[in-house]
Amino acid sequence: MKQEVVKEMSTADLRDRLVEEKKHLTKLKLNHAVSPLENPQVIVESKKTIARMLTELRKRELEEKNNK
Repeated sequence: MKQEVVKEMSTADLRDRLVEEKKHLTKLKLNHAVSPLENPQVIVESKKTIARMLTELRKRELEEKNNK
């Protein structure tokens, strides 16, 4: 998921999607431990997506704090 897409999402949608992505990453890691994935790069991309989401949430949190 690109950063532009993450920025366009609402905060509530972003939190929901973050939970889903974390579950997906856990599932990928477990599957990879049992039998190697065809493309282990999927795990790296999933981690990057989670990091983008967390960064955007933190940015919004800080902006909200500064606006008060």
